Amino acid sequence: MPHKGQDHKKIAKIKRGTLLISLILLLFVTTFMAVVLGAASIPLKSALAILLPPFTGLDGLFKGVEITEVQRGIILQLRLPRVMQAAIVGASLAVAGAVFQGLFRNPMADPYVIGVSSGAALGAVVAMLTGGTLFFAGFTAVPLFAFIGGVLTITLVYYMSRVGKVVPVMTLLLAGIAVSAFLSAVVSLLTYFAGEKLDQVVFWMMGGVGGASWARVTAMLPYVIVGFCCIYYYAKELNVLLLGEETARHLGVNTERVKKILLAAASLLVAAAVSTSGIIGFVGLVVPHFIRMLVGPDHRILLPASSLLGANLLIAADTLARNIIAPAELPVGIITAMVGAPMFIYLLKKRKKLRYFNTR
Repeated sequence: MPHKGQDHKKIAKIKRGTLLISLILLLFVTTFMAVVLGAASIPLKSALAILLPPFTGLDGLFKGVEITEVQRGIILQLRLPRVMQAAIVGASLAVAGAVFQGLFRNPMADPYVIGVSSGAALGAVVAMLTGGTLFFAGFTAVPLFAFIGGVLTITLVYYMSRVGKVVPVMTLLLAGIAVSAFLSAVVSLLTYFAGEKLDQVVFWMMGGVGGASWARVTAMLPYVIVGFCCIYYYAKELNVLLLGEETARHLGVNTERVKKILLAAASLLVAAAVSTSGIIGFVGLVVPHFIRMLVGPDHRILLPASSLLGANLLIAADTLARNIIAPAELPVGIITAMVGAPMFIYLLKKRKKLRYFNTR
């Protein structure tokens, strides 16, 4: 007879597999709806005829469907890259949030907790106010300066937190909060003197993917892929770190090396996301929180599930932001805050009797 523990593991495995498949299917649905919906009305059959490639063998179903070059351009050059960027940004923020919550062993941690967003915001504001026209590796001046600002900030926070060759997690957190507060003050000062560029600065700070393009998507991908791969490679070690650093060391984990790699990889994801979309809150806070309630703290499933849900959430939020007051649009950061804040309060109330970081 099978052991009860084996039955429990099989049920858990089936549940996790079902969750991942459901999130993948949902991603296809939200992507299609986001591409179809917009201020410019495009018939459903026309959208399908444009999106379905010939090798699927389904293009014959849409013979006789009229497709204009304007419709093709709207879907393939405007909406589709925007949806792809929203998916990448949402997945990046969600995975980074899961990593920071695991490293700090605190479900309240989010991707911006150690100042990456403030550094990126400072870089972006500097680029806007100086009117830079630099273009490098797919990035124009604003996202390029934002990316550099985010990376430099995490480097500064890391070296401020070092005690000899060790970086205590609590010291890192406090240093991040202090640096973030200082950089936010500098950003506020620059915003005060923004003058005629104030609207541009404020809109970017609210977050959005309105400037999406295929060039920007392809420029983000290398950083995002490297960050994802590094993080998932150390998913088991991140599980062990949940038991505490001393316990992890006794179990053979090189805690300082793992912390450094995970911190760098997660910060790379945040910097890439913030540099292209501005500051979008609550995705990295709520998504890992919610997934952890469903499947537990095992990062081998928590990370991919969080990335899928984060992508779905931001695509849906951006679609709503584009259509709610069309042809104008709201910053997507407003939508995520309005949805994320009540959801997070609900999750906090629900988790009172749960131990989110109990790995047993």
